[in-house]
Amino acid sequence: MTKQSHDHSIEEEYDDMELLEHLESLREEMEELGVRTLEEIQARIEELNRKLDARH
Repeated sequence: MTKQSHDHSIEEEYDDMELLEHLESLREEMEELGVRTLEEIQARIEELNRKLDARH
């Protein structure tokens, strides 16, 4: 393995670790909010937007 390919491999591993951490955090937040799918998130966003718009 060349130094360049080794460096790329290490960089890719860090990217994967960062993505894994981000996805795990996202999963925890979704569990806390009681949503399981992207569609549920979108529905909650629309609901909250309507609710806030109605107040103004």
